[in-house]
Amino acid sequence: MEVTRIFDLLDRYAQLCPDKPDALAGKDEGEWKKYSTGEFLEHAHAISYGLLKLGIQKGDKIASITFNRPEWTILDMGIQQTGAIHIPIYPTISDKDYEYILQHAEVKYVFVAGEEMYRRIRDIIPKLSSIKALYTFKNLFGIQHFNELVQLGIDNPQPGLLQTLKDSITPDDIVTIIYTSGTTGVPKGVLLSHNNIVSNFKAVSHIPPYGPEHRAMSFLPLCHIYERMMNYMFIYKGLSMYYISNMALIGDYLKIVNPHVFTTVPRLLEKVYDKILAKGRTLRGMKKKIFFWANQVGLNYDYKKEKRNPYYALQLSIARKLVFSKWKEALGTNLDIIVSGGAALQPRLNRVFWAVGVRVIEGYGLTETSPVIAVSNFEPNGIRFGTVGPVLKDVQVKIAEDGEILVKGPNVMVGYYKDEKLTREVMDSEGWFHTGDIGRIEPEGQLRITDRKKVIFKTSFGKYIAPQVIENKFKESPFIDQILVLGENQKFAAALVVPDFNHLKNWCKSKEIPWSGNADMISNPEIKKIFQKEITHYNTFFGDYERIQKFELMDHEWGVETGQLSATLKLRRSYLTKEYEPYIDKIFKNGKTVS
Repeated sequence: MEVTRIFDLLDRYAQLCPDKPDALAGKDEGEWKKYSTGEFLEHAHAISYGLLKLGIQKGDKIASITFNRPEWTILDMGIQQTGAIHIPIYPTISDKDYEYILQHAEVKYVFVAGEEMYRRIRDIIPKLSSIKALYTFKNLFGIQHFNELVQLGIDNPQPGLLQTLKDSITPDDIVTIIYTSGTTGVPKGVLLSHNNIVSNFKAVSHIPPYGPEHRAMSFLPLCHIYERMMNYMFIYKGLSMYYISNMALIGDYLKIVNPHVFTTVPRLLEKVYDKILAKGRTLRGMKKKIFFWANQVGLNYDYKKEKRNPYYALQLSIARKLVFSKWKEALGTNLDIIVSGGAALQPRLNRVFWAVGVRVIEGYGLTETSPVIAVSNFEPNGIRFGTVGPVLKDVQVKIAEDGEILVKGPNVMVGYYKDEKLTREVMDSEGWFHTGDIGRIEPEGQLRITDRKKVIFKTSFGKYIAPQVIENKFKESPFIDQILVLGENQKFAAALVVPDFNHLKNWCKSKEIPWSGNADMISNPEIKKIFQKEITHYNTFFGDYERIQKFELMDHEWGVETGQLSATLKLRRSYLTKEYEPYIDKIFKNGKTVS
């Protein structure tokens, strides 16, 4: 079955997995809900019929605001078959952004997760004349339920009309508008066609050696093109899809679902690794020594060294037997591949997880490139830690004179919705998309990302600083959860530092220091001293002008809900510098100097 439009996946899946009982699965209200292959297709068609009954026409906009669930994919396929355009919206953005997106896209129908999402937008709906109705995935009094639309479709099938609509949809038609943070303060809508996304998931589909007998777990937001494209790719391969709505419960679901593969962002891998190390620090005597000996073996891992160095191979075998087997069990005995994207991955995490027996592959891309530009693979020269792997075969990349990565290919967006001026700013006359990222091509063909063009800043002495490289290194410290490097037009580099409070509490306990709350503890001389020591140590990896000279400790964590982090857990720099302006002023006047 040839797939040229995303909804063609339905027929392909039916051919690959005609009798699968768990094509899609998710946990709702404490119970697992599984959709067989037949139910997957029947519900998707019912959604299409229901939308047609409501009067939806090709090109109409339908929005969804929900955490991951199997019904998201069913709704998505149902929308696509009618020729309507799906606009998935992050569940964690501001009310102002909700109103802007719904109005800007002229949305006609909205689907929300439940009461919490409904409360966020219920006062916005009456202001927008384009919106005809709202549906929810959970039972809310007086609000139409998703299942009512399914039943409407079952009661009003129009297979002939639906087939005519499907036949009229071309690979170049717009399938989705994804709104991302805009430089002007309002979200920008990225127009993606069927071909943009289909070309991308086909281009990476050869990498995971999986088929209908395997399972994938999905917990990153499906409204993000990274998780969404991978969702399509796994369906293209015939995998069972298990959706997790609460990222805080990933550890529990790994054991229950026991997936073979999942996608993630580096921050979550960092958290998993930090949690493992925290358990190791509670050990005593020989067990603790063996644990950290094994960890060091992992940090020294190189997939070539494993094959070429018999002594290292022996060490690795012992470490896997004594220590890593327990780590692997906690991650799920089936887990084979983790795909990391959305931000730079610390090479040490790559090394450790590969040593454990979990192959971590790293990719790179943007919403505007559907998203993958380059990704690691298992072919010769397909893996090099610290890079994002080779460029996809059907994608072209060139490095501009200033180091910016330029891209051309079938994955590059159609443009920004209702904004030709902004489109022309990122697409040059030769069709190259300007990513805003700085990088280089390694001699073996892998792409290495060094920083964001707009993030790199210059000190008052004219020295350029790439903050993400520095931040990534400093986060190797178990004491540091987040760090924002500062210093544009200043005499030196400085930082706001968010402690890893869980690790800090354990450290205080081991030192018999009473814990009296975050705010009190970051003022404690002993704690200030340990952070001075950590920053002094990690400064040694950088040149004099790159080193952190002053810092301020934060007394609270940064999160998505509070606005400091994006949905993919990256720092929202402009927001942070504005929110913490008093702290930044203090740093450059009289902040803590690193001795």
